[in-house]
Amino acid sequence: QVQLVESGGGSVQAGGSLRLSCAVSGYTSSNYCMGWFRQAPGKEREGVAGIWPGGSTTYYDDSVKGRFTISQDVAKNTLYLQMNSLKPEDTAMYYCAAEGVGYCLRSDRYNYWGQGTQVTVSS
Repeated sequence: QVQLVESGGGSVQAGGSLRLSCAVSGYTSSNYCMGWFRQAPGKEREGVAGIWPGGSTTYYDDSVKGRFTISQDVAKNTLYLQMNSLKPEDTAMYYCAAEGVGYCLRSDRYNYWGQGTQVTVSS
């Protein structure tokens, strides 16, 4: 059974940092991308960052480029999202996803999802 468990969310002031983690069990990605998505109230889920196995290729939404960094620890089967210079507009529920095919920032390309972790950025 595949499980993705996110952690690391919280409340920070604008300009602060958070590091999200996604512990993956029951699944080892070798040919699929993994990604981070977010969804704010009343908005559609959007892709934030994606990574191919081994970290050879990463993708970022324009809104987070230069501020967010996606990485993975293959030995721990854990996906990370380092978020710096946070802005109020980054406030959302953040989800990790596994077994993505094709474009890594499209939510409809993924088969497995975590339950989400809330990030709130105050001004």
